[in-house]
Amino acid sequence: MAKKKKTTTKTASKTKKKNGIVSFLKSKQTHLVFGIFLALFGIFLLVSFLSFFNTWKADQSQLHLFSDRLAETKNLLGKIGANMSHFFIYKGFGVSAFIIPFLLFFSGLYILFNISFKAMRTAWFWGVVFMIWLTVAVGFFFPKNALLSGVIGFEINDYLIDFIGKIGIFLILLFTALAYVISKFKVTPESLKANLPKRMTKSSKSVGIDDITDEGYIAETIPEKPISELELKVAKKKVEPVQKQEPKVVVKEEVKVTPNKLEVTPTVHEEVKIEVEKTFEEDHLVESLSNKLVDDFGEFDPTLELSEFKFPSLDLLKDYGNENITIDQEELEANKDKIVETLNNYKIGIANIKATIGPTVTLYEIVPEAGVRISKIKNLEDDIALSLAALGIRIVAPIPGKGTIGIEVPNKNSTIVSMKSVLSTQKFQTSKMELPLALGKTISNETFVIDLAKMPHLLMAGATGQGKSVGLNAVLTSLLYKKHPAEVKFVLVDPKKVELTLFNKIERHYLAKLPDSEDAIITDTTKVIHTLNSLCIEMDNRYDMLKDAYVRNIKEYNVKFKTRKLNPENGHAFLPYIVLVIDEFADLIMTAGKEVETPIARLAQLARAVGIHLIVATQRPSVNVITGIIKANFPVRVAFRVTSKIDSRTILDAQGADQLIGKGDMLISTGNEVTRLQCAFVDTPEVDRITDFIGSQRAYASAHMLPEYVGEESGTGIDIDMSDRDELFEDACHVIVNAQQGSASLLQRKLKLGYNRAGRIIDQLEAAGIVGKFEGSKARQVLVADILALEQLLKDEKGL
Repeated sequence: MAKKKKTTTKTASKTKKKNGIVSFLKSKQTHLVFGIFLALFGIFLLVSFLSFFNTWKADQSQLHLFSDRLAETKNLLGKIGANMSHFFIYKGFGVSAFIIPFLLFFSGLYILFNISFKAMRTAWFWGVVFMIWLTVAVGFFFPKNALLSGVIGFEINDYLIDFIGKIGIFLILLFTALAYVISKFKVTPESLKANLPKRMTKSSKSVGIDDITDEGYIAETIPEKPISELELKVAKKKVEPVQKQEPKVVVKEEVKVTPNKLEVTPTVHEEVKIEVEKTFEEDHLVESLSNKLVDDFGEFDPTLELSEFKFPSLDLLKDYGNENITIDQEELEANKDKIVETLNNYKIGIANIKATIGPTVTLYEIVPEAGVRISKIKNLEDDIALSLAALGIRIVAPIPGKGTIGIEVPNKNSTIVSMKSVLSTQKFQTSKMELPLALGKTISNETFVIDLAKMPHLLMAGATGQGKSVGLNAVLTSLLYKKHPAEVKFVLVDPKKVELTLFNKIERHYLAKLPDSEDAIITDTTKVIHTLNSLCIEMDNRYDMLKDAYVRNIKEYNVKFKTRKLNPENGHAFLPYIVLVIDEFADLIMTAGKEVETPIARLAQLARAVGIHLIVATQRPSVNVITGIIKANFPVRVAFRVTSKIDSRTILDAQGADQLIGKGDMLISTGNEVTRLQCAFVDTPEVDRITDFIGSQRAYASAHMLPEYVGEESGTGIDIDMSDRDELFEDACHVIVNAQQGSASLLQRKLKLGYNRAGRIIDQLEAAGIVGKFEGSKARQVLVADILALEQLLKDEKGL
């Protein structure tokens, strides 16, 4: 026991020492001291280097007597300065060594003013490269002066002369210098050509003999040779007879009209050009500044904080072996014969028939004979199903974009469409979509990939056990394999409490939640209402940011932020996409009703431009759950198998979902057409492995925090002591009076507060008589007219 205690004590002491060293290195005071040291050490080296060129002859014989106090040195910084300058200049890089003090000095400034390490690293890299290049160049042009080139420059030149000679060294120096200039100043062949002096050409008004045409007018071309007077006389003689013979030539009328057009056109172009130049001048400063920042520091990289993050590999997904579709020729022929026979029984002739085999369904395309009504074939759906003895016959009449009628017949032996087979395709891997979703495969066995950012919201419905939860897992898995944690965040609502629990492991990577929530996956109805209203606040805040940035959507905003055209000090930040997933919407409507429907409708109507997208799933697609407002803003809908034609019409506005065969068989409506898919299958153990892999990596300090939200409350009207008031009370007074708008969200944005604190300040402002009472959804009335009146009110309160 005593030994164990000693070991524990030693381990604890080592941990404390280690933590003490780490905290010492991260301390701002340490950074300040180290920055000052580097700056002063750079000045020290510079002074010793300058002094070296005057005193090196006198000091060189004294360098070995470093410990002898009687030895004297002439260098301004004594023996240390003489030794260091001798080492860096004479034994090192010659005059190029002067770069070192400047690098040290500016490194100290970088640390003092907390400039990014990347900029300092870039400066050191190019500084050392230029120092080496310069010492070689000086050694080449001044080979006899070892003091200027240093030993390094002299030895490099001596070594290279044996291999490539002096001409070779010169060419290498010239090439490296040109390469640097071209890359640094972005020189292109076009810019070189544009800056070359242009050859002066003569006026285009001079006329050659070859320019005279049969119609009797002279073309405006530039002759290659000057024209003699004789040629001009001959030209005039040729022109005059033609003009006398045809005085009313059409060309003459065109010549008269053309000058009138030329007088008008330049005026319009000049006006437009002036406006463009003004706009360019206004934007040029911001544009050039942002370009300079990008050149110096590179584009802003939102993934830098988790730069070592690794996407999950496809090996984590289950391989179901051979997923190639097997063609049963006998089954195809039998089905074809039964379809033809059934239609013939009703005197419907078929001109042509062909089959397309999918993973679970085969599509038979028929071309009926002339004069056959399509509606007659559609009415035979049940008869064809009876003759084929198959479940889930679906007739598509006509197939969009084709002059055929489709009959979809389930295969006797279906093929599993695994998530691995879908995600490994080139269509998904090389996709340039913002939020690509790989949902499954079509009847023609093509991988179906769609962009959630363009949908912009997805509505899913289907009876219990038909594949909704697997479909949600497929959606989330697609995004986990394609998007970095900095680029997308999930808000997961799971009233069942068991479907989405596996994603708890990636809370600090991909999930977003309310500040006061313990669990990122929301199961409580009250929390759902608060989260939806918080997303509405987030949406409004993002629209304000887009407005200030003069952009229309999140994609343009993030591009502008990455190219450093938006200042974070003005409240701008990189905006990740937010995907709200609700697993059972009907349950929320039953328990909360309008409190859920209203914010969902707001988000569905407005949130697409700011990168907030909704995926809503329900097992009961009735009209009281999926209302008209919600349907209008969910143009893309997915239907798994439902129990009735009414449910199919509710979700798809068309029949067909009741004829599906289940087990992931689904229809997706993109507004223009309905496509039948076999949903990609991803099992719970696969999701578990993916979330384990992501969760084991370094993560953010916490989940992505949504804005705070509490239910709107009226002020208490009770006066608050001066000592109890918030320290930002007076700042909030100025913000409210300047804006003449009394709202907690305004204080949140301007003072960067949480909603609870902003709400308390609003109550204090009401008690102080600066804002009026709570008026529902409207902003409170501001009772103070201007800043002067506010200052007087605050002075009166303090008794001044």
